[in-house]
Amino acid sequence: MLLRTLLLLALLIIIKPGFSQVSGISSTNLPLVVINTSGKTISDAAKIQANMKLIFNGNGVVNKPTDPGNIYDGNIGIEIRGAYSASLPQKPYGIETRDASGNNHNVSLLGMPEENDWILLANYNDKTFMRNMLAFELFRKMGHYAPRTRMVEVIVNNIYQGVYILTEKIKQDKGRVDIAKLAAKDVAGDDVTGGYIFKIDYYDSSNSWKSNYTPPGYPTKSINYVYSDPDATDLLPSQKNYLKDAVNSFESKLYSTNFTDKTTGYPAWLNVNSFIDYFIVSEVSRNVDGYKKSCYFFKDKNSKGGKINAGPVWDFDWAWKNIWDCSFYQATNGSGWSYKVNDCGNIWPNSNGWMVRLLQDEEFANALNKRYFELRNSYLSFSHLQSYIDSVKNLVNEAQARHYTKWNILSASVGAPEVDSQPGTYAGQVTQFSNWIKTRLTWLDANMPGKSIPTTVDLQPQAFSYRIFPNPTSELVYIEASSEINGIEVFSSGGKLVLSQSGISACETRVDVSNFAPGVYLINMKLAGKQPIRSKLVVR
Repeated sequence: MLLRTLLLLALLIIIKPGFSQVSGISSTNLPLVVINTSGKTISDAAKIQANMKLIFNGNGVVNKPTDPGNIYDGNIGIEIRGAYSASLPQKPYGIETRDASGNNHNVSLLGMPEENDWILLANYNDKTFMRNMLAFELFRKMGHYAPRTRMVEVIVNNIYQGVYILTEKIKQDKGRVDIAKLAAKDVAGDDVTGGYIFKIDYYDSSNSWKSNYTPPGYPTKSINYVYSDPDATDLLPSQKNYLKDAVNSFESKLYSTNFTDKTTGYPAWLNVNSFIDYFIVSEVSRNVDGYKKSCYFFKDKNSKGGKINAGPVWDFDWAWKNIWDCSFYQATNGSGWSYKVNDCGNIWPNSNGWMVRLLQDEEFANALNKRYFELRNSYLSFSHLQSYIDSVKNLVNEAQARHYTKWNILSASVGAPEVDSQPGTYAGQVTQFSNWIKTRLTWLDANMPGKSIPTTVDLQPQAFSYRIFPNPTSELVYIEASSEINGIEVFSSGGKLVLSQSGISACETRVDVSNFAPGVYLINMKLAGKQPIRSKLVVR
């Protein structure tokens, strides 16, 4: 009997605590994610194979770790994701749902559209659990795509990890950023014009290109754009060059003297409404990262609009609070502009400053003002925002107690260095969050650029526009128009016809000028139902 007792004690010592049963949670009203890596370590180097079950028995019904995975039960690839957030104790994860053979497996999770790429956002740097969720919700209500979210609790290898936000990864997909899926064969014509997702973010020489332009007022600050989806390794050189040339050509118009021209200036290149709404979400939250990191853009094929869109919005765990950063992020009176982040001095990455330039157009500023105050009477009314905050607070009331038993940080300044003292209760954190929003909105109401007067800048989706880029060029030039192009004629400066194309019948074409002598040429575009358009082309 003594020998059996000693053997049992030895066995209990060998078995790691929490291996055979979950510590810290027995049931929850939130969906429950249970991950088992079979002893493998999750790292940020590459995804490892693991198993995940997702349990949700319905509203008002508890979910237990021992329940079957009725939403999902199968293979995943998992890795630690993020940059700064990956250094914090509660790790964020990137997840890829896989089939039995290890291939991508599209599934619907908790009512979100089928896909295989998912993210578990950690909340160590957001003690309300709401900062990302609220920003995404606002952008969606404004009429744009933003990642859908579900609040969950997470167990990894029988160890409780706390409250997370299960969300969609930003990528091209019918249920996400709904633009054309670029394939390897898409190297010419309309095919090469979309779809692309690119961003301002941490970069290196292998995943980005350097802009030809610097931000307004900062000639020594360089800007790099990161290929996001498809990423740099999946893009062909011709596709990379197309996107680079398109963005550089847009910037050449943005920084020209006639940048407000409706047919050739920035309105011909941008979905203006998306930039206005992106500005509003980024400034209501005073997001330090809104313009210099995790700052996304996308472009569809020209046959599907072809303009550059701002968004989706992403990364708000440093937002909605006062932080020890640049002076206007420290301000406790609700003041300061995030779009002026380049004024902070030595930052990395830099902001491209597009918003600075756009706000130099009175019509853009007036359209922004009009949209902001319209939203203040609906989704940005404080009563609406408070209702959302209260609903999340009530939903997570039980789970937050477990989370802050696991991560005892309520009264500590962790993550983003906050100016304000930290409430020691979850209710106190939510009240501080709510009060911050009220203070910020009061300041924005008094300081929003522009005037709420009738404007046309965001009301001309059918206005004719065209683009010729890159210009100057020495190889290929892309010619795009919002009306069908029937033919192209190119004349030398002396009036000699050097090239003629007919029967194009498309909204875009390209011309190889590599054999042209350097000089200035005149392009004559013949358009369906419109007068011909003439424009200059410089060949280097």
